[in-house]
Amino acid sequence: MPSTNKFPLRLFLLLTAAPAVVIGGLLWYLSGLLPSCETTQHARLPSPDNAFDLVIFSRDCGATTGFNTQAALIPGGDTLPDDAASFLSIGVTADLAPRWDGPARIELTIPTGTEIYRQDETVAGIAVIYY
Repeated sequence: MPSTNKFPLRLFLLLTAAPAVVIGGLLWYLSGLLPSCETTQHARLPSPDNAFDLVIFSRDCGATTGFNTQAALIPGGDTLPDDAASFLSIGVTADLAPRWDGPARIELTIPTGTEIYRQDETVAGIAVIYY
């Protein structure tokens, strides 16, 4: 009778599942060690037609994060997501005196001498005017 060497299914599952569980657990543990960012909302202004909310906020991602003020446009009534993309980001804590000048124009005041990281002229088809 010919000899057949079949690889046992239990051994196969053990050799594939065990490393996956160990690696997954290690990645889960290491993700807890990474610094998480905290977002603080400072102002929120709905647009005249309530289609959007202009949100002024800052992010703190630990000791390597300096002072900052950011502005983002989100759908009206939505909560500010942790990964909100800002159209304005400056390197100082400041009151931007945000205001809507109609449904298609936002006005913000940036303090003179401020380090600007990002400054978009339009966002979602809305003009942004900086003073």
